[in-house]
Amino acid sequence: MGRKIVVALGGNAILSKDASAAAQQRALLETARQLVKFIENGDQLIISHGNGPQVGNLLLQQAAGSTQDNPEMPLDSCVAMTQGTIGYWMQNAMNQVIRERGLDQAVATVVTQVEVSSDDPAFGQPTKPIGPFMNKAEADLAQKQNPEFKFIEDAGRGYRRVVPSPKPIGVIETAAVNTLVDAGIVPITVGGGGIPVVRDGNRLVGKEAVIDKDFASEKLAELIDADALIILTAVDNIYVNFNQPNQKKLKRVSTVELGRYIEQKQFAPGSMLPKVEAAVDFVNTTGKEAVVTALDNIEGFIKEGEGTVIVKQSVSTSV
Repeated sequence: MGRKIVVALGGNAILSKDASAAAQQRALLETARQLVKFIENGDQLIISHGNGPQVGNLLLQQAAGSTQDNPEMPLDSCVAMTQGTIGYWMQNAMNQVIRERGLDQAVATVVTQVEVSSDDPAFGQPTKPIGPFMNKAEADLAQKQNPEFKFIEDAGRGYRRVVPSPKPIGVIETAAVNTLVDAGIVPITVGGGGIPVVRDGNRLVGKEAVIDKDFASEKLAELIDADALIILTAVDNIYVNFNQPNQKKLKRVSTVELGRYIEQKQFAPGSMLPKVEAAVDFVNTTGKEAVVTALDNIEGFIKEGEGTVIVKQSVSTSV
């Protein structure tokens, strides 16, 4: 068995402008054509994914169709629904590409619960954007229809609903994921950051929250002793001074240097920042490497080591 790698895929790589099931399935087929390159390279692949756009859309549908006899489902249940839906689409896409390439690999989705602390301060301060971008009029209407929701302006792109985003402290299905990995099966797990749950004696109780998929993927990678954490995003590398004349691409960088950039507020909250923080956490905890790069740069990473490679100690390189 080759390297054991957790690959974290953003929800926006699945859904762009067209929210139809057919469009998302087409997008996942293209995603699978990239991800299967890890299998061809001999790696043991573990796939995680976001669900921000999907769960936000589902919540709006639930609220719009809610009646006394058929009430809307809570957020934790909606996360589970999107885990199942995206997992189903991704399984089929991966299976199709695996067969096209003449490979022999099984894929299985694990509906995954992620433990959080009931005392996490995030529950008192919703910050995690979910769902589609709206203009001011649309956000005002959604607020009127759903008074308990909170909406914020997000990165100059419009308004989105925000929900609590507690930090993961454990992955309930770790043993199940390890069993699949040991059998050579590709697990799709911690979808949408996992279903947030807290312990109440022998019970696990779902919470109205969304866990950041990068932090959940880091926690999973740590718990299953992965050899690397690879976080896929829209750009090939992490940049500092992004989109400015003195923009700098980071190629190989230490967690210490990234820590300084975080202090300088180089990375946008809700966008690159959680990816960088999750990568730093994984490297500092395990001593292993993390990588941040783009989905369509997977071949470049496998063959040439392209992307931003984060290590515990190194002489950083940038351009």
